[in-house]
Amino acid sequence: MPSSNLILQVHQIGTKIMFFHGIFSFFVVFGLLLSYDSMILFMDSNNKRMLILNGPNLNLLGKREPGIYGNDSMESYFATLQNSFPDVSLEYYQSNVEGELINKLHEVGFTYDGVVLNAGAYTHTSVAIHDAIKAISTPVVEVHISNVYQRETYRHTSLITGACVGVIGGFGMDSYRLAIEALLQL
Repeated sequence: MPSSNLILQVHQIGTKIMFFHGIFSFFVVFGLLLSYDSMILFMDSNNKRMLILNGPNLNLLGKREPGIYGNDSMESYFATLQNSFPDVSLEYYQSNVEGELINKLHEVGFTYDGVVLNAGAYTHTSVAIHDAIKAISTPVVEVHISNVYQRETYRHTSLITGACVGVIGGFGMDSYRLAIEALLQL
């Protein structure tokens, strides 16, 4: 005989599916069509949406200076993050172009629950990224794979830190996981 907990879970799942079907039918009847992402949000409003945003040269992780950045590519580590946070809708975006990073911050900056930002070298040079972070309501955590204070002195200054809710660095690729955990606590 199934436990009452299992029956409750099955009932809740059935209710959620019936609710989802009712919402979908409503939108079809009124000629509105939702995107897949919107339907997922209706199904699970507790699901947090977060973006991992990487700047210049981070597309070369796993190849670039492995003594500093390690041997893992971001794509392989991203899969690890997705498995570690199954209740978080994680997205990944990388660009070597400052304006594209700013556009992405603007795109997600009022609807996502958090941004994990490794701005790469733009950390030390970009007033524009600082201003973009200040302009949005989504909290941003600045991340560095290496400990920037053990490196060249020009890396000791961040122009974006003042706009971010926090900074995590020096823990290798695990810095991304720590940033997600911090954002989940906000």
